[in-house]
Amino acid sequence: MFEVRNVTVRFGSTVALDDVSLQFSPGEAVIVRGPSGCGKTTLLRVIAGLTVPDTGEIWLQGSQASRPDFILPPHQRNLAFVFQEPRLWPHMTVRQNVMFGLAVLRPSERAERLALVADNTGIIDLLTRYPSELSGGQARRVALARALAPQRPLILMDEPLTNLDDAGRRDLVAVVRRFWEEEKFALLYVTHDALEEIPFARRIIRLDRGQLLTDEERGNQQIHALC
Repeated sequence: MFEVRNVTVRFGSTVALDDVSLQFSPGEAVIVRGPSGCGKTTLLRVIAGLTVPDTGEIWLQGSQASRPDFILPPHQRNLAFVFQEPRLWPHMTVRQNVMFGLAVLRPSERAERLALVADNTGIIDLLTRYPSELSGGQARRVALARALAPQRPLILMDEPLTNLDDAGRRDLVAVVRRFWEEEKFALLYVTHDALEEIPFARRIIRLDRGQLLTDEERGNQQIHALC
């Protein structure tokens, strides 16, 4: 189980998250929806260990990861994060970016995983390029591949499809769905635009002004209509 327990985050006089609590299970896909500035990104950053809560706790699969006087470093949380911007390492090739989290595997396993992820995300022909040589859409594909490659039990996605055309958006949604269905990772997916939502997620959480307003489940008919 992944848990956010009564988390509040303040930036000066601004309350970014206001006593937010939620739970989600391994293998569950959850949409976090709300207007710009409502606390969606802050929620992901607190879970990832990039922001320290003023009050409350983060628990990841039974282990405490954050509280006001303690924070487990991000690299020890066994999760992946796809940011709003691709944030690729500029000094590394696409191949090196995607393989960054695969160091614990044997060379043959690294090569096999790279081939699988690169083929599915459509970046096979980009592996020798550097980020400066990529288009915006290509960089987003690489960022997604980098997050999928290490097979983390939790992936956080912060508006990963922004500025993509309809075809590119549909393609990457299909990629995310394929890996999610096969590998059963938990997925927390942030968006402010219903057009960019992942249609296969059953659960939708709505934030506004730092508060969790609603936590709802779609019915099977709604999911089938969207997919």
